[in-house]
Amino acid sequence: MTDVTYSAVSPEVTVIVVSYNTRDLTLRALETLFANAGDVSMRVVVWDNASHDGSADAIAQAFPDIELVRSDENLGFAVANNRVAEAADTEWLLLLNPDTETYPRAVENILRFGREHPEAGIVGGRTVFPDGSLNAASCWNTMSVWSLFCSAVGLSRLFPDTIAFNPEGIGGWKRDSVRHVDVVVGCFLLIRTDLWHKLGGFNQRYFMYGEEHDLCLRAAQLGYRPMITPDAQIMHLVGASTSKREEKIVQLMRAKATLVRDHWRGWRVPLGLGMLWLWIATRRAGSAIAATVRGEAARASVWRRVWRDRREWLSGY
Repeated sequence: MTDVTYSAVSPEVTVIVVSYNTRDLTLRALETLFANAGDVSMRVVVWDNASHDGSADAIAQAFPDIELVRSDENLGFAVANNRVAEAADTEWLLLLNPDTETYPRAVENILRFGREHPEAGIVGGRTVFPDGSLNAASCWNTMSVWSLFCSAVGLSRLFPDTIAFNPEGIGGWKRDSVRHVDVVVGCFLLIRTDLWHKLGGFNQRYFMYGEEHDLCLRAAQLGYRPMITPDAQIMHLVGASTSKREEKIVQLMRAKATLVRDHWRGWRVPLGLGMLWLWIATRRAGSAIAATVRGEAARASVWRRVWRDRREWLSGY
């Protein structure tokens, strides 16, 4: 496995891109990053998690001057970022997903905002879909008993634009203003390198999903309040490296169960796990009814598999 090393003279930010079977998307992500970062000095490191679609060779050919790490196994998002960050000596770290496209001056603007708001500790931007519509998944509020109940019984889906019934999604907010949030998503996440090291980076038990949630909650315990700025915008597809929907849902639920176990206390832990169980139970029942009434067999198959694996994801990582 290739070691990651840096020269004595450091740019202001190390941009880390972790790729897995996203060759064309990663190439586009790097192209737009270099074209649109703005007035900023950056070092770019791509960690390829043993892709089998020719990603590493394509990246090396198209961008011979960037640092490319060819991992001989898929170590996951958390470990890959931690490995690169260990060797970084820049003031800032910027995590950037391979299924993104950087918009003009996004990196310059997020760095400026981070410097202006040291109390945030962790900063994110605004994400959109390819058609320019809002992708609200750049940030979240953390889970609570009430938010999990709303998700379990469908209130969050019925009233997505209300903060009362969609508190995790911060319903109604278009990510068009500066705001404190509980969680900045790792698709576009800026953090001071010294804070990253103080937190110990990502908890490596979180193989996929949940690692940035855990990181932000631990930063909050130190008094930081993560923030979002709308002046730093990217396009983010979401989930490009996970092709099977049921696999993604299982991983998400495993991460949620782990977050409940790691950050909740006392009676809230079994109640939280119970709400996760109820969430999937209602989806399983609803999809079965839809399959009977409307013939949506594929949807029913997904939720049947997630329900079947409930013991696995409820146990967490």
